[in-house]
Parts: sequence; C-alpha cells; structure tokens
Amino acid sequence: MSVDFVGFLGVVLVAYVVPGPDFLVVVRAATEHPARGRAAALGAQTGLCVHMLAAAVGLSLIAARSPAVYDTIKLLGAAYLVHLGVRAVLAARRAARERAAGPERACGLADVAGPRTSARNGPVHGGRRSGFTQGFVTNVLNPKAALFFLSVLPQFVNGGGSASRQIFFLGTLDIVIGVAYWFALVAVAARLRAFLARPKVRHRWELTTSWLFIGIGLGLVATA
Repeated sequence: MSVDFVGFLGVVLVAYVVPGPDFLVVVRAATEHPARGRAAALGAQTGLCVHMLAAAVGLSLIAARSPAVYDTIKLLGAAYLVHLGVRAVLAARRAARERAAGPERACGLADVAGPRTSARNGPVHGGRRSGFTQGFVTNVLNPKAALFFLSVLPQFVNGGGSASRQIFFLGTLDIVIGVAYWFALVAVAARLRAFLARPKVRHRWELTTSWLFIGIGLGLVATA
C-alpha cells in the first residue's frame, strides 16, 4: 500500500489540534476527573469509528450529496451541544446557590454530568459512562467528522488497491493517533483540577465552557 504517511499524519494532527466540540467535551470532562476525561476521549473516538465505517461503505457519500440529510445531522448535533450547555449553565448556577447557602449543602451537589470524584466505584463508573456518551454523541452528530473521512482520507488512497480497505486502514490509524492525543490532553487538563477546585474559579470555568457549548451549537444552526 503506497500512502503518503507524512502528509496524512500532518493533516490528522492539524485536525486534532484545532479545537472543536469534541475538544471541549474531553477537556471539561478531564478537569472533573481524569477517568471521565479518558472515557469522553474513547467515546469521541468511537463516534469517529461510526463515520469511518460509513465512509468505507459509501454511506457518508449519500449524506454529503443530500443537503437535507446533512442539515438534519447538523441540526441534531447543534441541538445536543445547546442541550449540554443549558444543563451545564443551570448546574453551575445551582452550585453557586448551594455554596452561598452553606458549605454542607454544596458538598452534596452533583454536576451536570454526574459526580466528579468519589472513593466509591459507583459514582466514578457513572461519570465514565456519562463522559463516554457525551463524547460519542458529540462526534456521531458532527457532520464535519463524516466529511473528513469522506473527502480527506480518499486523498491518500492508492488507486491500485481497494479503496474501502485503505480508508479503513487510514481511519483506524487516525483513531489510534486520536486516542494518544486525547489521553495526553487529559493528563494535562487533569493537572488543572486543583486550580479549578476553587469555588469562584470553578464557577467561572463552568459558565465559560457551558456558554461555549451553546455558542458552538447556535453557530451550527446559523450555518445550516
């Protein structure tokens, strides 16, 4: 298989470094708990697997050539991001009220995606499931991810072999690179937990990321 791996790796790395909805989901989850951040990263990459398989069998081509299908996926993704943002804003405001009412009440507050940390397995596992789901749904409903596998990967396919197999191979390599990138990002973001544990800083962080979710979602609606 003759593939321009240098060019392919360059494109993939740029695609990951440029922040998008999945970047925000993973970073926010990582600052809540490293395990939750890794789960969100795996969910995001699993969502990419769906697009990769769709591109390999040609389903993404149908979506790309049908404006109605593309816009529907785009609006669903936008609605989900706005939903995450609104829930996060309400949770942040509720947390602020609880802290103002008394520290004993604030300690029992669960955030928008579930408990951040716990010495028990149940809450942590629940946070992992929630993180994985958010990462997965965010990327599955991201039509730009579908178009990446449909339009970018074929540029590195050798015409002498099976296009589907090569797309599958390159897509798998893309996903593996992404897992390594996300896990490194989670390790960095997790170090901010102590800083973000301060009530005022945490409140500002939650509101900022919440409104970013809403802004990205509304931006997608505006361009639909």
